[in-house]
This record gives sequence, structure tokens and C-alpha cells, in this order.
Amino acid sequence: MSAFVRAATIVSLAFVVSRALGLLREIIIAQQFGTSPELDAYRAAFVIPDTLYLLIAGGALASAFIPTFASFLARDDELGAQRLASTIINVVFLFLAVVSVVVAVFAPWLVVHLLVPDFSPEQQTLTTTLLRIMLISTTIFGVSGIAMSILNAHQHFLMPALAPIAYNLAIIAGAIFLGPRIGVMGLTAGIVVGALGHLLVQVPALLRFRFHWSPVFAWRDEHVREVARLMGPRVFGLAITQLNFFVNARLASGLAEGSLAALYYAWTIMLLPEGIVAQAIATAIFPTFSAQVARGELSQLRATFSAAMRSLLFLILPAMVGLLVAREQIITVLLQRGRFDATSTELTAFALQFYALGLVSHSVLEIITRAFYALHDTRTPVAIGAAAMALNVALSLLLIGPLSFGGLALANTIATTLEASLLFVLLRGRMSGVDGSTLVPAAAKMSLAACVMGACLFAFLMLTHGLTIWLVAAGALAIAGVSYVAASFVLGVPEVTRVPQLLLRRAKV
Repeated sequence: MSAFVRAATIVSLAFVVSRALGLLREIIIAQQFGTSPELDAYRAAFVIPDTLYLLIAGGALASAFIPTFASFLARDDELGAQRLASTIINVVFLFLAVVSVVVAVFAPWLVVHLLVPDFSPEQQTLTTTLLRIMLISTTIFGVSGIAMSILNAHQHFLMPALAPIAYNLAIIAGAIFLGPRIGVMGLTAGIVVGALGHLLVQVPALLRFRFHWSPVFAWRDEHVREVARLMGPRVFGLAITQLNFFVNARLASGLAEGSLAALYYAWTIMLLPEGIVAQAIATAIFPTFSAQVARGELSQLRATFSAAMRSLLFLILPAMVGLLVAREQIITVLLQRGRFDATSTELTAFALQFYALGLVSHSVLEIITRAFYALHDTRTPVAIGAAAMALNVALSLLLIGPLSFGGLALANTIATTLEASLLFVLLRGRMSGVDGSTLVPAAAKMSLAACVMGACLFAFLMLTHGLTIWLVAAGALAIAGVSYVAASFVLGVPEVTRVPQLLLRRAKV
């Protein structure tokens, strides 16, 4: 548990730094290019490479590769593990290289007829050129994604956590040093260099674990096929998720001006605590899940799952309550400046209240699905997820009338909550329990502590209404933190003392 908490902390801190650099990147890009036609071409060109990365080299690959790779490590079969990793690297590299070449060849047609048919001929030509250059990064990211999985399976998280930071720094450098000279070509060069940096920053750690790449291509190997079998449903699930976002965007585009932007901003704010807490914990615990399954340690798996869920709920419940109670103040501090005025804040807060209700559901899904993946079951989460996305669309059509774009956010929350609940029940059956005698009372106490925090925070905001927003924000953060910790301590929540103690212990990450 000490190693797990330390690993989750490393990933979480790196995520915070990466998001901060991402925000800085967007500020610099906006300063350099504003809303110029060439920036539109850059954004459009990024769509296809980003989609390829998400579907192939992103979470789908890790969820399939780590459980299979971990089974070799559990048997101390280092040669088998290296053979599997080398084969997957070679297969993914070749596949993405071929796909990238095909997309590059047909790029003019894709740009004109699919991506941006309404662009001017000059913009379409620029988009085509940028797309072809960006495709280089897709192949590099494929290899880098496997490197991250190898290191995570070895319980090493620092270098994989630093990789996105290297990527963002390269784009920032491209914008600052190349942007004034060669325009958006500088940003595109930053993407390619950043992808290379994303890979190279992990090489020293790979060497530390004595990983040796070999030009093996055993694509008929049963373990390689197992990775492909596990990956297929996950890719399908991600594609469905992307389709759902497209449908919501189409629905929101027919509403009042600013509706789609408000939804985007509210979703982004909701994802901040979800990423910092839930994704960090899920990333850190997934290799442990996989190793325990490989060793047949079902009782240890249940205990680890329960501990991860308790740690997650202890941190995410107050975040949910904070977003609900102080949503307007949070949006004001983060976004309200320039053309983002008080009306924009009001619109975004309207959507955020509905998204925030689903924060816990989105977060626990990260842990639950990782447990299924560790059990070599990617089909069940994808099947339930596909049904949830269909329900999301249906609810969106039903709720958009009475709640406008808020109905789209509420539909997402309802569908995700039902998805998480059903998967939790199914997982409990698969694992013959989830240590409920410990998990349920702890969750109840944490929920009560979060409610106490919410009441204190609401009272503070009412008493300080009209004061300077930065003073209110600082006071609200202090009140929320102190009241939640105090309530948790009084109610006897073990995590209020356990997590700090674990963080202070020395652990090898």
C-alpha cells in the first residue's frame, strides 16, 4: 500500500504539472496565432493523428498489454516478457507506419471531403501538409505507449509520468522559437519532437530494467494473440465513446450561442479532479491488479481493490461536493477574464452542476474497469459501456428539451452512474466479493464527512459574498480542507491518518 500511494502521488503530481503546461501551451499558441486561418488548419490536421493515438496507442494498448506482460513477470520469465514486448513493439510500429502512409497518401481527399470541406483551397493545402507531418508522431507514440506499459508493469511510474511533460515542453518551444519564423509549422515540428521526447525520456528506465529490444515478429504467438484479443473490445469501446461526444456536440450546436463552449469548459473542469485522483490511482494500481491475478491471489486482489476504492473515495467525494457548492467561484477564478465574462461563467456553472454529480461514477469506473482488464476481461466493460453510451444518447434527446445543454450533462451523469453500478455488481461476482464489510462503512462515513464539508463551505460562501474573488477562493479552500479532515477524524475514517502515514514511508517506486 505504501508503494501504491507513493506511485499514485507521483502520477498525480506529474498530471498536475502536465495540465499546467498544457494550459500554458494554449496561452502561448493563442498569443502567437489568435484565431487565424492557419491555426484552424493546425487544429483540423491534429484530429486524425490524435484519434489514431487514442484508439491504438493509448489506453487500449495498455489495458491489453500489461496483464499479459505481468503474467510473465509473475513467473520470473524475463526472456518471455522481453520477447512479448519486442513483438508487440514491432507489430504496433509496423501497423501504425502502414496506416500513417495510407492516410498520408489519401490526405488530400480526407481533408477536402471529410475533415474541412468548407476551408479555402489554401487552408486545405496547409491542413494536408500539417497532417502528413503529424502522422510521424503517431508511429512514435505507438512505441512510447508500450514503453510506458513495460515500466508500469515493473512498478516504475516516474519516467512514464514525465513523458507527457516532455511532449508539452517541445510544443511550447516550437511555438516560442519556431512559430514567429515558420508559423504553425513550428507547432507541428514541436509535436513530432515532443513525441520523440515522450519516448526517449523513458529509455534510461528501460535500460535500468535490462529491457533489450529484438527484431522478433512472432505475431502468431498465443500471448501476442491474447493481447490482440483483449485490445479489440477496448478499441471498439473507445470508438463508441468518441461517437457519443460527436452526437452531443451535434445536439448542442443547435442550441443557444455558447452552449457547446459551456459544455466543453464544464467537462474539462470536471475532468481535472478525475484525472489528478482517479487516473493516477488507476494507473498506479493496475500493474498490481495484473500481478495478483497472474499469481492467482484472489483474496489479495479483493483487499487491494477495496483499499484503492477507499483511497479514491476519500479524495474524490470532497472534490465532487466542492464542485457542486463552489462551482461559480471555481469557474470565475479559472476562466473569467477577457471575453469569458460573467454570462459565460453562469452558462458553464449550469452545465458543471450536472457533470459534477457524476464525478464519483466517472472516477470509480477507472478502478473497476482496471480490475476487469487485470482479469483478462475487456469485453464486459466494453459491452456495458456501449449500452451506457446508447442510454446517454437516448437520455440526451429526452432531457435536452426541459434542461437545454444541461440535459446533455445530466444524461452523461445518469448513464455513467448506471454503468459504474452494474459493473461493480458484476465485478463483485467475478472476485467473490469486494471486501464490502470494510468498503461500505468507510464510504458512508466519507460521504457524511463530505456533506459536513459542503455545509461549512456553503455557509462561508454566503458570509463572504461580495468580497474579492481571490480572497474568497483561498478562504473556501482552507475551510473545505479543514472541515473535511476534521469531520473525517471525528467519524473515524481510517484514511484520514492512513494516507499521510503511507506517504511518509519510504517505498521503491
